[in-house]
Amino acid sequence: WTTTRGYLVLLVFAALFLTPFYWMIATALKGNEQLFQIPPSWVPNPLAWENFSQVFKEVPFARFFRNSAVLVAWNVIGQVISTTLIAYGFARLRFPGRNVLFLIVLATLMVPSQVTLVPQFILFAKLGWTNTYLPLILPAFTGSPFLIFLMRQYLMTIPLDLDEAATIDGASRLQILRHIIAPMAVPAIVLVAVFTFTDVWNDFMGPLIYLNDPEKFTVSLGLSFFQGARETSWDLLMAGSLMSMIPPMILFFVAQRRLLGGLAATGLKG
Repeated sequence: WTTTRGYLVLLVFAALFLTPFYWMIATALKGNEQLFQIPPSWVPNPLAWENFSQVFKEVPFARFFRNSAVLVAWNVIGQVISTTLIAYGFARLRFPGRNVLFLIVLATLMVPSQVTLVPQFILFAKLGWTNTYLPLILPAFTGSPFLIFLMRQYLMTIPLDLDEAATIDGASRLQILRHIIAPMAVPAIVLVAVFTFTDVWNDFMGPLIYLNDPEKFTVSLGLSFFQGARETSWDLLMAGSLMSMIPPMILFFVAQRRLLGGLAATGLKG
């Protein structure tokens, strides 16, 4: 009975958490006449599948997807390269002030992003980079303190004997990183890639601040277009939001095993 009661409690909470998601799907499949019915209609009838194609007619949604894909690709490349290199230095190299420098990196996590928002914008504006993707891409090549911490924790679980054996065989530091450490750190690299993907894909504030050309808008920013595309276009907004969730969901299910392995190794898995 205790086990059954536990499952019942879990099912109740699962239903509560899934209700907003179901309502979004139901709204995306409703016609205009069903949107504001009282009492509300929980099951769309008939199903308005044309809402999904109408999204691409109202706004250039395909272009928004392409723009987001470009930003995601560059950010993932930048974060994986920079995070791996920096974390490798903190985890495997011995140099004076290493711990102090690592504490400074961790201390930046306590600085709210809102504090650095204005100085960063002034800097990029003076460089003439506004309305370009550079302010949204280049910071990824400097590494994220949180992801550096995760990668360092994972690399510290790899025995140093492997580095010493490779050094005796004449391998350089970069060769050790490329041929020994990186293949063994694939779960952590996948973790960095997934975190970066979701952060960039869902980022709204960054594109809103630096981009003013609708041709360069991302999915998250382009979804706001439905607010002004036509009056009471909640069906299209939900349809666009549902489609914007598909890439992160596919990525999670594809990388699920390695993602959970990376979380467990870094000590974050609950």
